[in-house]
Amino acid sequence: MAKYTQKDFKSDQEVRWCPGCGDYAVLAALQRTLPKVCEEQGIDKEKIVVVSGIGCSSRLPYYMNTYAFHSIHGRATAIATGIKVANPELSVWQASGDGDALAIGGNHFIHAIRRNIDINIMLFNNRIYGMTKGQYSPTSLFGTVTKTSPYGTVEMPFKPGSLVLGAKGSFFARSVDNDLPLCEEIMLRASRHDGTSVMEFRTNCVIFNNGSHADISDKAVKADRTIVLRDGEKMIFGANRDKGIILDGWNLKVVKIGENGITEDDILTHDSHVDNLGLQMMLAEMEGPDFPVALGVIRDVAGRTYETEVAKQCEEVKAKAKIHSVDELLKSGPTWQAE
Repeated sequence: MAKYTQKDFKSDQEVRWCPGCGDYAVLAALQRTLPKVCEEQGIDKEKIVVVSGIGCSSRLPYYMNTYAFHSIHGRATAIATGIKVANPELSVWQASGDGDALAIGGNHFIHAIRRNIDINIMLFNNRIYGMTKGQYSPTSLFGTVTKTSPYGTVEMPFKPGSLVLGAKGSFFARSVDNDLPLCEEIMLRASRHDGTSVMEFRTNCVIFNNGSHADISDKAVKADRTIVLRDGEKMIFGANRDKGIILDGWNLKVVKIGENGITEDDILTHDSHVDNLGLQMMLAEMEGPDFPVALGVIRDVAGRTYETEVAKQCEEVKAKAKIHSVDELLKSGPTWQAE
């Protein structure tokens, strides 16, 4: 098997995103991660398939030197599902924006998660429709002024993590576009997961929603407003690493280490592999100003996968079947001879 580099996954196409778009970082992270995926799983790059729907982020397949499928709006998850079920040996990666995945494609999205199909969904969340020039999306914050909400949207936004965990998803992770190493880290974790892996990448649209995630991604505030969760590590954050998260009754609570007798031993230790939807939902829903936004892998639990169960069922049916070919089928019932 060939040893690949990032260059092997770059196509000869000019990348046509606006300068400063957050999508560049996710593309670079994917191109850096896939050589590691091929090496770990012992597969050639011809086993990699990238699928997308419609939108700015959905241009990504053109920039990948892999097999790819640019589908129609909202149908990326359906196409990715079909590819994986038809050929379970393929490593399937899906690129969808918050509009493509959560609006017109919302039904496909939640049912792929429910079925636990072994695909890797990269959800680009810039809280806006960028390609169609700035309409509000399912993740736009309440009150956001856009071309289709000139007085501010009165809709409550979806939280991707809540949707995934509400559908009892087996894997959910989150990163921001200006943290390339973390983007790579969660992509590699997703590739190892057997089931539907959803990765939310909070990306910036410099033209129609500039600064959409500045409240957590700006260097001056990032340490105090985000927490990177890693298995086996204490939930500690802050510029001075002096803040932590504890469980206070049924609720999470931010505390300061060293105050009121709080020590590091009191701080929660992260374990994404524990099947604890309640705690993981609370972690996924943390928002400022009272809580930091959780980044990293929040949930990673084992479960049956759809394509494996389909293949198993087909083998069981074939083993019991009395008819094993089309020719036997044609001759299995009454026949007539035309003269």
